[in-house]
Amino acid sequence: MNFGLVKVAAAVPHVLVADCNYNIQQIEGLMRKASGKGVQMMTFPELSITSYTCLDLFSKQTLLQNAGKALLELVSKTADIDIFTIVGVPLVTENRLINAAVAFQKGEILGVVPKTYLPNYKEYQEQRWFTSSLELRFNTISIGDKRYPMSGNLLFSDGKVTAAIDVCEDLWVPVPPSSLLSMAGANIIFNPSASNELIGKHRYRRSLVSQQSARCMAGYVYAMCGFGESTTDLVFAGGGIIAENGTILEESERFSMDEQLVISEIDIENLQNDRQVNISFMRAAPELLPKEIITVPFTLPESKYNEFTRYIDPHPFVPSGNELNERCEEIFNIQVAGLAKRITHVRSKTAVIGISGGLDSTLALLVTVMTFDALKKPRKEILGITMPGFGTTGRTYNNAVNLMKSLGISMREISIVDATEQHFKDIGHDPSVHDVTYENSQARERTQILMDIANQENGLVIGTGDISELALGWATYNGDHMSMYGVNTSIPKTLVRSLVEWVAYNKVEEDSKKILLDIADTPISPELIPADAEGNIAQKTEDIVGPYELHDFFLYHFMRFGSTPAKIQYLAQHAFKGKYDNETIRKWLHTFFRRFFSQQFKRSCLPDGPKVGSVSLSPRGDWRMPSDASSTLWLEELKSREGNVT
Repeated sequence: MNFGLVKVAAAVPHVLVADCNYNIQQIEGLMRKASGKGVQMMTFPELSITSYTCLDLFSKQTLLQNAGKALLELVSKTADIDIFTIVGVPLVTENRLINAAVAFQKGEILGVVPKTYLPNYKEYQEQRWFTSSLELRFNTISIGDKRYPMSGNLLFSDGKVTAAIDVCEDLWVPVPPSSLLSMAGANIIFNPSASNELIGKHRYRRSLVSQQSARCMAGYVYAMCGFGESTTDLVFAGGGIIAENGTILEESERFSMDEQLVISEIDIENLQNDRQVNISFMRAAPELLPKEIITVPFTLPESKYNEFTRYIDPHPFVPSGNELNERCEEIFNIQVAGLAKRITHVRSKTAVIGISGGLDSTLALLVTVMTFDALKKPRKEILGITMPGFGTTGRTYNNAVNLMKSLGISMREISIVDATEQHFKDIGHDPSVHDVTYENSQARERTQILMDIANQENGLVIGTGDISELALGWATYNGDHMSMYGVNTSIPKTLVRSLVEWVAYNKVEEDSKKILLDIADTPISPELIPADAEGNIAQKTEDIVGPYELHDFFLYHFMRFGSTPAKIQYLAQHAFKGKYDNETIRKWLHTFFRRFFSQQFKRSCLPDGPKVGSVSLSPRGDWRMPSDASSTLWLEELKSREGNVT
């Protein structure tokens, strides 16, 4: 297991109805193909050895005897393959027939899981042939000359990976077996299934797989019967779905005439992290867990990552396509609702906001404008203040002024140059020395202006800082990190640009749109150092602290899953392959952890602000960290991996 990643597969072979010998040949072929791709665990569809659509042939001894022989032959012929494999087969026990999922590995049968919930619909009448696991008396079954564990409550575990099995209809009931078995430790659930196609059924079935993986905080591997099944009355489109904690990782094409092998990686470490932090997950276990759960040991094959199958999103905070539009609209609604409540609660006459012409203050202004529109308050009651200083460039100044005019808010311009120069005289600082005092004096002067004008105008100072800056501590203490309500406090920098662009294309007139798009295209900078000889920005944030897309990636995996530095580096190498080399990633990851630990004191006194996503650094709820915690363990792990590559 490599950083908790387990390579799994859902396989859909060609079948011939009731031809067991042909069917196990196809199964063996897909097993060998999967082995060559480094698959460690896989499942085939329901009753895959006989095919699902045998109907009353299931009651005939010829089929049942050959099915048993074919199962043993398949297990024997694949003894050289170490994949944990599940196939479906009808078996006889206690004078009854069961619809069984059989797990085997390296030439040995590990255990048998009978289907629990047997459908009795017009098109599915399994109760005509099969018996539910709930009606069985014994917990072993004879296959050939040996007996094997058998139960609807069977787990297969190697100590870290624990597998459970739903069989088709088991997923469709109010409390699937996997719901209970996940509380008993199952973190990957396999479902050998036969589910026919009807209008709209696939969308519902896909949702079931996704939601069950979310409820169980588990991986879910679902394989359906496909081409070759009887079409006397029904059509089986085949296909596989692999989901993890509510997210579909991979799925195959339906109605394919070709065999299917759907492969992805399940992240066991991420799932374990979510289970640990969600104390509700195990709350009902004492009352609901079955009295008898049988655990069968198995050995997870060694990882063979010749090809990394799973897509690692380099921008986990920023979805793509239509989902991005939906995400942006929802975020704005959350921000607006939060600010609207605060304004009405404190009965502010106005909102005061500093406008620099940069991304963060632009987003905060847009949220404020939308809030006043929602409250049916005139935009003129918003007071935007631009405060040019030593590093302000013409581009950002003009964008700030023109944006405020185009949005119809009230505007003031207050230069901080004279006040800051006087402050330098007061404290005895040489203004030619462009150090941290030079920079932070400007930030604090701007905050003082905003706070005092808010007092004059019975207003609320709207904060502009985002979560990426908070993670790195890239904010002046008691300067730009302080406000009366921070609307961007849980918005990552990579998402800020998308939000501004979304407003540009969807919410404003053409003149505002042009300004917003230019702001989105402007290099990120605090503009606290004088511009260069050509008047361009001389102080670019990402040249100093590193690319925000990397830091947002680091932040997401550290906060959302508690991932180790080594794992974050490993994932980043795949996510940013071809853009950043390993040494660059390691360098900025070191910067991330060094700054994250040293700058907690700034996060401990954050102003209020709305949480919009699963990652937040609010000291009142999501992140309670001592300000003097040591980063030694994290930095030493990174140091130990110097020079390591994937």
